[in-house]
Amino acid sequence: MKDKWIKPAVWAVSCLFIGQVAAQHPWVLGPFMRPDKGNPVIEPQPTSFYCPMQQKDVKWEESDTFNPAATVKDGKIVVLYRAEDNSAQGIGKRTSRIGYAESTDGVHMQRDNRPVLYPGGDAFEEMECPGGCEDPRVAVTEDGLYVMLYTAWNRQTPRLAVATSRDLKHWTKHGLAFEKAYNGRFARMASKSASILTKVKGDRLVIDKVDGKYFMYWGEYAVHAATSDNLTDWYPVLDKDNELLKLARPRSGYFDSQMTECGPPAIRTRQGIVLIYNGKNDPRRGDASYPAGAYCAGQMLFDADLPCRLTDRLDKPFFVPEASFEKSGQYKDGTVFVEGLVYYKNTLYLYYGCADSKVAVATCHDTALTRE
Repeated sequence: MKDKWIKPAVWAVSCLFIGQVAAQHPWVLGPFMRPDKGNPVIEPQPTSFYCPMQQKDVKWEESDTFNPAATVKDGKIVVLYRAEDNSAQGIGKRTSRIGYAESTDGVHMQRDNRPVLYPGGDAFEEMECPGGCEDPRVAVTEDGLYVMLYTAWNRQTPRLAVATSRDLKHWTKHGLAFEKAYNGRFARMASKSASILTKVKGDRLVIDKVDGKYFMYWGEYAVHAATSDNLTDWYPVLDKDNELLKLARPRSGYFDSQMTECGPPAIRTRQGIVLIYNGKNDPRRGDASYPAGAYCAGQMLFDADLPCRLTDRLDKPFFVPEASFEKSGQYKDGTVFVEGLVYYKNTLYLYYGCADSKVAVATCHDTALTRE
């Protein structure tokens, strides 16, 4: 049976597009290339731990491992990935926990047998149980405080939550990101996918500020923004009508026609702020070059001094599902869901979820785009 992704005319156009990107969009990060061997770097395994929510031993990562965060600590890449047990069937119906893996080459992983963030046994059960902790993004301050923005899923409303750590294994939960903003106006609203602004400093990515405040992009059906004084309490940016400001939206006829879901931490570069995001192709009004429902990765550029001002955006994805494990699993329409990005040994490592089932990596060698 012919692979629905292999369309010669489409790939000819894609190759031409990739060749033109550097000339037309010199700010774009990439190209990102998959390693010849090693992918997927994380797959399900039948390890167990005692679950405080279910009050029994659970094989917490036996069904699927996907949608990873990534950072660097003590000379190693650390990948914090979403793992699902086998408690039910169907996307969003199992319990998710966050697992830990580390690597010295970005590909071969040493994994812990226990999750490092999980629901149950604490003050956050109402927001996390029974769905769990999903889709983390992680960034680090210059003094070594790691900040995780993840989705707390109680199977009613998905909401951004915050946790912090100094060692990436022991986390302090701080609750909902928007709990205190505007007298709780946005605390009960559905919210996901937060990309904290970072910059390259020395040999790593660290959290950056804008006008003395921490800044992040967030959202899935539009790109929004939020600011913070302390990295745990976040205030969404509002428009002139006192509603959530929409910085970018899905575009009819494009690969991101249904969703523009924020990906890994945004990076300040000499050309501006680059936001990598996940575009979902709408079945009715998307780009017919890609399968309906497919998740492909795009890039946006925002003004360095006015980070809410979009200045450029790719019309074609820079990263699409190609490998068999990126097009089979829980999500068979094809998914490269990018969430983790690290700068390690003069190389950018991009970690992504494959069809909601496995974790893989692609790399880009050091370019001037990431230099201060």
